[in-house]
Amino acid sequence: MQLIDIGVNLTNPSFASQRQAVLDRAYAAGVSQLVVTGTSVEGSEQALQACLELDESALRLFSTAGIHPHSASDWTGESEKQLHALLKEKRVRAVGECGLDFNRDFSPRPQQEKVLEAHLALAVELQLPVFLHERDANQRLLEILRDYRDRLPAAVVHCFTGEQKALFSYLDLDLHIGITGWICDERRGTHLHPLVRNIPRGRLMLESDAPYLLPRTLRPKPKNGRNEPAYLPEVLREVALHRGESLEDLAEHSSACAQAFFLLPKLPEGNK
Repeated sequence: MQLIDIGVNLTNPSFASQRQAVLDRAYAAGVSQLVVTGTSVEGSEQALQACLELDESALRLFSTAGIHPHSASDWTGESEKQLHALLKEKRVRAVGECGLDFNRDFSPRPQQEKVLEAHLALAVELQLPVFLHERDANQRLLEILRDYRDRLPAAVVHCFTGEQKALFSYLDLDLHIGITGWICDERRGTHLHPLVRNIPRGRLMLESDAPYLLPRTLRPKPKNGRNEPAYLPEVLREVALHRGESLEDLAEHSSACAQAFFLLPKLPEGNK
């Protein structure tokens, strides 16, 4: 059974001294390919470097390049040039993480919107899919995306945590949906249980968002409280339960979706 983690923050400092061990545990757990998230210019460079250093085969590790909306205030003309160059690298498979976060507002909203549009323009120019972040900004994100959607190859709302109206609005715009361990959280994620049934096959992908969002249903829990890609099977289990699908079926169609979205190579049988 093959799983693909479409969003892991492998360059996070908490993984600094043990990235290879984290990957080895992921592979042993059946997570055979991973997309490393870039959230700043420097972080996107580090994500690409991690792919090159930790996967010489060019079969297992890929990355994104972008600036998170929290850091939209850091955007400059030079940032755009650097991202443009990064996005031409073969291992970089999507533009982002980019989007809107009106929950924390770490950057002014007009600046977040400006930077999101710059990312979308890059995606259109380079014909790359987009890895989107959205919190408390569903309507504004839709308004901006509509002007670009017909020219974008694809886009995924990563770590979807919204309500039914938001989900249906994204599906109506032909977006993909990424589900994380948020669905395993009995305090704030139970509204996702009936919603995941509405995500069509071919639009649903799974992600750890590690080291964040440790699945609260996981037993035993790690003493350090840190999430890892190796725990993605717990997200698979919870999503399969609420979709009424077998683990094998969900793993197969969500992984096929991820491979098509990010244009990932198929692994030889012996490497799965």
